[in-house]
Amino acid sequence: MTLVLQSPGPILFSWGSFSLSWYGLLISLAVLLGLILARHLAQRRGISPQYIPDLLLWLVVGSLPMARLYYVVFEWERYRDGPWWQVLAIWQGGIAIHGALMGGGVALYLFVRRNQLEFWSFADCIVPSVILGQALGRWGNFFNNEAYGKALSPDSALWVQLQLPDGSRVHPTFLYESLWNFGLFGILWGLSYRRNLPPGSLLGLYLVGYSLGRFWIEGLRTDSLMLGPLRVAQVVSLLLIGVGGLLLVGSLRRTPRQTLSLAADQTGRLTTHNRIDNESGHAE
Repeated sequence: MTLVLQSPGPILFSWGSFSLSWYGLLISLAVLLGLILARHLAQRRGISPQYIPDLLLWLVVGSLPMARLYYVVFEWERYRDGPWWQVLAIWQGGIAIHGALMGGGVALYLFVRRNQLEFWSFADCIVPSVILGQALGRWGNFFNNEAYGKALSPDSALWVQLQLPDGSRVHPTFLYESLWNFGLFGILWGLSYRRNLPPGSLLGLYLVGYSLGRFWIEGLRTDSLMLGPLRVAQVVSLLLIGVGGLLLVGSLRRTPRQTLSLAADQTGRLTTHNRIDNESGHAE
């Protein structure tokens, strides 16, 4: 039995000149859930959850322009002869998750330095929300009829297929990646409840886990950003697998005493932060 998926279109509903897109709704949902989950994990790790909403603005400012720049650089042939403003026309589509991760990573580093937080513990509070947002966001690609895979033969026995507006059927790569990311979210969320988990281990596992899935799925897509004969996302995925592996090895080599010391330091910051809030009448 074959399940055939077909997008109803990118717009959820319209009212006069106002329209709400499925993609916008999904991104909004991802941000809301991400905030709730990250605040919860921060509190469990002895970090003031008040830092999380402040971080959101930094991540938007850091990740969105970089996601667009990354895409434009590798699709420069499309923009070279056009009007200059199309480079900025993000509403016309064209952002890349790897660019967003790079920009967001820089913003996260600057934020924790500014607030004198411990980077690895803080990053571990964020990555479950990040992968959940990626899992939800891929369904935006479904509604937009984008990020799909190679064409299937009419007699293909694939149990789930995506049908495009022209009637052709293709690999639903958005679904593959969404399910992969939901599975990785479950693993990261479960591990986040383990006591004495070395700081940085969730970040390392996220980089390795997401990149393994992305490397495989990218090989099935037809709209990959290319660098000569190479798929850019696959090259970056291999690099991130290496970085994530080094982070995992480094985090697992930390002794329990080092881990407890970091947790105690973060708890001390939370206690001080809450004491100041209480004195000013703004207790969390």
